[in-house]
Amino acid sequence: MARPREFDETTVLEAAMNCFWTQGFEQTSVRDLAEQMGITGASLYNAFGDKRSLYRQAFTHYLTQSVRDRVARLETLRPAAAIEAFFDEIIERSVGDKQRRGCMLVNAALELAPYDPEFQKLVVEEMMFIEGFFRRCVAAGQKDGSIIRTRPADEAAKLLLSVLLGIRVLARTRPQRKVLEGAAHGALALLGTDA
Repeated sequence: MARPREFDETTVLEAAMNCFWTQGFEQTSVRDLAEQMGITGASLYNAFGDKRSLYRQAFTHYLTQSVRDRVARLETLRPAAAIEAFFDEIIERSVGDKQRRGCMLVNAALELAPYDPEFQKLVVEEMMFIEGFFRRCVAAGQKDGSIIRTRPADEAAKLLLSVLLGIRVLARTRPQRKVLEGAAHGALALLGTDA
């Protein structure tokens, strides 16, 4: 009979997520993880598998807590307001990121996706999910008149995704509010939503 776990899985997964998010996949050792998670290496392997498997679970947890949660909350707003709020939250998060961890999705896109087909698929799916959110908002905003029709919704969504990713990368080296807001406002102005 298996022994019951002596730790809260969500708490230790959060700790693993923060460790990977801060240090990256390659720079994080199993020892670092076990120490941050407050469990033994054996417990780590028994509960989560190897380091890559734990990273995948931590990455999925990040996406659920960050991206999926944000989209679910913001989809209840009017279309133009939802896009603006998305960028406002990202900028606020970036400015408040004193460790300059950036976005775990972007970090995975740069560190793992080029060499790991599974992570490439996960990253692409999540970026398409974000692009889909932008596309729905732009299409609805063009329909209700809150977003101008200068570009098709598909094209505008790709632009917004590109600007978002650029902001997240820019925030790693220049996390000044004015810089990040300048990038977002430029994109929003093209949609006719910038206040």
